[in-house]
Amino acid sequence: MRVLNIGSMNLDHVYNVDHIIQPGETQATNGMNIFLGGKGMNQSMALAKAGVEVYHGGMIGGDGHVFLDACDEYGVHSNYIKPIEGKTGHTIIQVDKNAQNSILLYGGANLMLTKEYVDDVLSNFTSDDILLLQNEVNMLPYIIDQAYAKGMTIALNPSPFNDALKECDLTKISIFLLNEIEGGQVTGLTDPEEILAKMQEMYPKAKIVLTLGKDGAIYAEDGKTYHQPIYKVQAVDTTAAGDTFTGYFLAGLVDGMEIPDILKMSAKASSIAVTRPGAVQSIPYKKEVLEALDAE
Repeated sequence: MRVLNIGSMNLDHVYNVDHIIQPGETQATNGMNIFLGGKGMNQSMALAKAGVEVYHGGMIGGDGHVFLDACDEYGVHSNYIKPIEGKTGHTIIQVDKNAQNSILLYGGANLMLTKEYVDDVLSNFTSDDILLLQNEVNMLPYIIDQAYAKGMTIALNPSPFNDALKECDLTKISIFLLNEIEGGQVTGLTDPEEILAKMQEMYPKAKIVLTLGKDGAIYAEDGKTYHQPIYKVQAVDTTAAGDTFTGYFLAGLVDGMEIPDILKMSAKASSIAVTRPGAVQSIPYKKEVLEALDAE
């Protein structure tokens, strides 16, 4: 089983600050770094580091060749990454002294997908494969419809949540991976248990993974639920925590693992990632995750 991820690639400009900037405020930073990111690329890297055969699709501008190099380095198939004229997507990220972040996103080449491009990429995949999506590229409704028609298993991380998602037929989604804020935006509710119940009511055939920050994560399917607490660590940068969890969760499904073991592995991988700066660079390899679990 292969995973195709049609997702964003962003150059992350990360600024270390004392606190998240307020309207009208000027604040000197304590440092700045440029990392490879984008929810799409982060999740592809997490999948690759977890040992999955993953193909990344999407577009980069003239400044995005570093993503092709990174794919080669980490084992992500880059056959379907298309260079175009213009700028690669980028973010401006503030990380405060408590490791909380604030992110400003510029879509750039991520928003230049076409129907012809989508059709060409999907023609190489079958109903035996998984399609992973986020909401940082355009054409999402079309991608979902075409992949569903092919019988692919579709996993969606509905982030960031905006009006584009309202145009998607979410009943075609097989796996939802979302945090409690996104869950609230989908359902209109705030209590995690109520969010989960409503999601199950709205999408009864779907697997649902709801991450709850310091309260861990909950998985629901066919009326069954599993709760996974976090592994407490000293966080440095939480930027890729959710993407790491997503990649490792799907990797566990591909490997045929039991849900409780998948949740435990995903939580451990995320706990390692947040102890390191950056996005792609912070994601651990599966060997490291398994060794950390064995050491408990």
